[in-house]
Amino acid sequence: MQVSLPWFRVHIVILNDPGRLISSHIMHTALVAGWSALMLLYELITIDPTDPVYNPIWRQAAYTLPFISRIGIIRSLFSWSLGIDPTSNLIWTYETMNTAHILLSGLLILAAFWHWAYWDLDVFFTSILRLDLNQILSIHLTLASSLCLGFGLAHLSGFLGPGMWTSDSLNLVGSIRFVKATFNLQAHTRLAYGVISSHHIIAGLLGTSIGLWHITFRPASFLYNLLSMGKLESILSSSITAVFFTAFLISALMWYGSAHSTQELFGPTRYSWDNGYYSLDTKIVLRAWKTLPDKLVLYDYIGSNPAKGGLFRSGPMLKGSGIVQNWLGHASFSMGTLSLSIRRMPAFFESFPVILIDQRSTLRADIAFRRSTCTYSMEESEIEVYFSGGCLNGTEYSTPSLVKAYARKAQFGQIFTFDKKTSRLVDGVFRTSARGWYSFSHIALALCFFFGHLWHATRAIFQDIWTGVRFESQAKQEYGRNEKLGDKTSSTKATLI
Repeated sequence: MQVSLPWFRVHIVILNDPGRLISSHIMHTALVAGWSALMLLYELITIDPTDPVYNPIWRQAAYTLPFISRIGIIRSLFSWSLGIDPTSNLIWTYETMNTAHILLSGLLILAAFWHWAYWDLDVFFTSILRLDLNQILSIHLTLASSLCLGFGLAHLSGFLGPGMWTSDSLNLVGSIRFVKATFNLQAHTRLAYGVISSHHIIAGLLGTSIGLWHITFRPASFLYNLLSMGKLESILSSSITAVFFTAFLISALMWYGSAHSTQELFGPTRYSWDNGYYSLDTKIVLRAWKTLPDKLVLYDYIGSNPAKGGLFRSGPMLKGSGIVQNWLGHASFSMGTLSLSIRRMPAFFESFPVILIDQRSTLRADIAFRRSTCTYSMEESEIEVYFSGGCLNGTEYSTPSLVKAYARKAQFGQIFTFDKKTSRLVDGVFRTSARGWYSFSHIALALCFFFGHLWHATRAIFQDIWTGVRFESQAKQEYGRNEKLGDKTSSTKATLI
């Protein structure tokens, strides 16, 4: 009898071959470790760390550097750092971690090759494939939960590791700090916790206890058969659930912003611009603008908005407008004694009318599209602009051409001058930050895994329908035993439907 193997025939080989199944998992781990190491190496070579205020790493399209920095690696062997390094240990550096991941990737590749070549180990090579999937699930859950517990207890809390990146609400004074776990068992028996390390400790303890419970006890026969726990494909579909759930979650946390995706490392979120979070009220005392941190000013610039740039425009954010050189100051517009404010450009607009409104949102002046609509022209309205802070601090302009020029620039938030040396690389088209790319890519991956889960789950649960073969009750078999395709000595009996 000839069997026509489908396009996923390689997966069928792996499905019935534990040795090469392990090899495939090891190789995937090696690819992830190798990619992250090479990506970090590329960023360490290309990124300029000399100006963390006006030329931060997220403006230079850093992707892996922010991730390694937020879990405690902020120092380079070449005497630069992204923040205040609480340790003087040379082990925790970008270069040493990069070398460690490259070595890890190489060793994993060799291990994958070995397991692919020596697939017929005695532990797997029997007349009937004996894989206790319940025990495998329990062991994996226990090991993963122990790692989660150790990460929260040792790494984040500062027991062994350096801590994690934390900052204030304005993302100005971020650096690596120890985050102590805080627990509070309230009166209504609800365990409350407030920091990321506490989450990892509680999740790790819970997962470890559940894993040990699954190692000790076995499911009932009815539940075992109902969930198809004896089929490797059923275990695969269940495992995919954890992957796509995590991908959806971290994509949302990255796009909307959270404590673990600080804006100092990944750049502002879209909602920082939409809600005007970093734009201060123009009623503020003018002397206060002189004391504004430059890092705060850069956040209130539309070119830093990840939703402003298209996903498929290649290059870093600074390729759109260039490297920031100076901040001109906060532009305050007025018409006589009436204070006006500029309508800022929304995130998804490529062009937007230049209009000035008062405190009641009444239109007072604009730049007309055509001469027949010059009712509120700036020439006739006699608009003036006054700069507070920055290079033009205390400067006032009333010339209509200059006022209109600064009004157009004020649509983008704070006004900057850009380095002319990089003008040949600048095309004037905004780009998204790594925050946008990360959210997009992981949402796409999560959808692939989500539909993969549905596919494999239906194949496992309704196997008797699509194969036309109904296997006898697994109550007669040992829990955890699989049917191995092509095994003539299998004790499993099948009947045609």
